[in-house]
Amino acid sequence: MLTHLVTRVGAILHGRAPFLFLLVASLALGACDVPNAPAQDEASPEPWNWTEEFVRSAVDQVRAGRDLNPDSWPGGARVAVLLSYDVDNETVQGLRTGSISIGPLSQGQYGSRVALPRVVELMNEQDVPSTFFFPAWSLKLAPEQADLIQASGMHEIAVHGWIHELNTSLDAETEERLLRQAVDAIEEITGTRPVGYRAPSWNHSPNTLQIVRDIGFLYESSLMADDRPYELVQNGEPTGMVELPVEWILDDAPLFNPRGNSYMNPRDVMQVWIDEFDKAWEEGTMFLLTMHPHVIGHRSRIVALEGLIEHMKTKEGVWFGTHEEAARWVRQQAGMD
Repeated sequence: MLTHLVTRVGAILHGRAPFLFLLVASLALGACDVPNAPAQDEASPEPWNWTEEFVRSAVDQVRAGRDLNPDSWPGGARVAVLLSYDVDNETVQGLRTGSISIGPLSQGQYGSRVALPRVVELMNEQDVPSTFFFPAWSLKLAPEQADLIQASGMHEIAVHGWIHELNTSLDAETEERLLRQAVDAIEEITGTRPVGYRAPSWNHSPNTLQIVRDIGFLYESSLMADDRPYELVQNGEPTGMVELPVEWILDDAPLFNPRGNSYMNPRDVMQVWIDEFDKAWEEGTMFLLTMHPHVIGHRSRIVALEGLIEHMKTKEGVWFGTHEEAARWVRQQAGMD
């Protein structure tokens, strides 16, 4: 009953007040599935009364470890550009919450029917390898998306959950079952076992990192502790897992929602992304952008993406790669293999 309640709260709050939901979920569900998670019996709703041990144990569940930014990227490049697409389609238009409504579902179908072909065509024309993260059900509903992406031989397909479930509200057994189902389903459709994971809620439950490690993923891409690749640390111990961090500034969904409070003109968003890229180029690090075909794939928005890519190509020393290629390069340069 309690889990169901938190799931429903998460469905309402996700994308609006993720921090508030995280607080509600953590206090309600606890962290009973993980032996090293902080005990909830001392977690009062008054954080100023928490013990030092409790605060440290909470923070240390998943932490950023060593910086894995290499001295240079493939071909001696100065900066890495990783363009990624979360191909959510119908899963975020009602399926994930059980809210079945024909209008929103049609918006989801736009993703596979119109937007993804438009995005893939642009990536192929610009010769930009990209990574496409799928909730398994998004691919199961339109398996032809796999052939479209794989036809060029330069793109990657990775995992974004089973049905874009709110993984932070699930017990460990359910979270692991759904992720293993997703990996198997995507492998069956694409013929290739995915090596990358991005959490559907861009967040970890107390169990997520261990599940990802047990399944044997090469990299993870859901967290936000740096602009550069880094190694994940679990309960104080280095994991050997490469994190390719994300950031809401570098996500199209909140900025392009015409019914939201943070809506921006696509050309203004393009300038934000250009500034982010220019600074990454100056620093010699990484620019990772998260987009959604059903969002970025509209006509006025694809223009902004075209402008961004054109600007990037005016710079010397820019390497475009998939997340898998970046993770393997980072591991090699850091002596992790």
